[in-house]
Amino acid sequence: MAYLVFKDGKTFEGEEFGDWTKSPVQTEEREVVFNTSMSGYQEMVTDLSYAGQILVLTQPLIGNYGWHHEENEAAKTRLQGLVVRELSEGEGSLHCEDSLEDYCRQHGVQGLKGVDTRALTRYLRQFGTLPGVLVQTEEAGREYWANSRGQAKIGRENEPWAYRSTVREAYEIPGLGPLIAVLDFGVKRNIIRNLQERGLRIMVFPARSTAEEILKNRPSGAVISNGPGDPEELPEGIATVRQLYDKLPILGICLGHQLLALAAGGKTYKLPYGHRGGNHPVIDIRSGKATMTSQNHGYAVQEASLEGTGFEVTLRNLNDGTVEGMEHRIYPILSVQFHPEGAPGPEENAEVFDRFKELILKNSTGKGRR
Repeated sequence: MAYLVFKDGKTFEGEEFGDWTKSPVQTEEREVVFNTSMSGYQEMVTDLSYAGQILVLTQPLIGNYGWHHEENEAAKTRLQGLVVRELSEGEGSLHCEDSLEDYCRQHGVQGLKGVDTRALTRYLRQFGTLPGVLVQTEEAGREYWANSRGQAKIGRENEPWAYRSTVREAYEIPGLGPLIAVLDFGVKRNIIRNLQERGLRIMVFPARSTAEEILKNRPSGAVISNGPGDPEELPEGIATVRQLYDKLPILGICLGHQLLALAAGGKTYKLPYGHRGGNHPVIDIRSGKATMTSQNHGYAVQEASLEGTGFEVTLRNLNDGTVEGMEHRIYPILSVQFHPEGAPGPEENAEVFDRFKELILKNSTGKGRR
């Protein structure tokens, strides 16, 4: 048996799977979050936006179609724990190369199966996102929270997870179209694929890259990627984005959306339990069109703080009214809080990439500014 234990003593019991080679001394609390998607466990486990977190999947049967390596959203995972109700070995898929359990074991992810994930999700909905610890005995969990280790802010023992998820050095992906710079805070492969499908040449830069390092390659546009954690803990990224403002057309996705707001003088705040799932409704304020979106974020842009920044809110979440998209009134900049690449989730918002490409083409002819 193994356990997920919270600071208030609330405990959820299950069975181990994946990699449990960590000793009790190495045990650390991690932010526990939940995702309501019906499928896409592989994309979620390899989504670097989950770096440093323990992920609870509300879909009760997980692992049933195995593991297909070409569908990974990154070559690595930074997920610290995975909690499921029922774990399948994935033998139902004729083309799977491994199982979910195989991947977790090979990549250092602690798993907990047989958990009442409905009760766990209701607990998180009641109290908000909380830190929890995965342990092999209840006593170890109580002992952990009884000492001072449980009082430090999660993630502060090391550099921010976004800087630990980025590439180490810049690299280029060939293409015949304009060069696009991607500032990588944990970019998903499907974002790269969507840019490639539109004929764009891509150069991916580490998260700490300066504007000078990016601009010397003469890109025609920039994408500020998704990534994990609190955007306010990324001052280098904010500074770089600020210096790119009047230089290039820019598309911000998820964390990139938040960094654009901060770079303009706006503010962000932490949501009670975040938005993570494939069925979040978003409305375009101007057209009245509503779409379903894929989301994975724990922070949001404070709308009132955008006054005087040059940004106007264009998209809004129909569940809680949070800001889901912005456009700049002067510069060719747009951003979305959700994932237009839809992996996992609906793909009906991929037109965001088309709009970004249009901004690039207009800017190249001198018509990009409004």
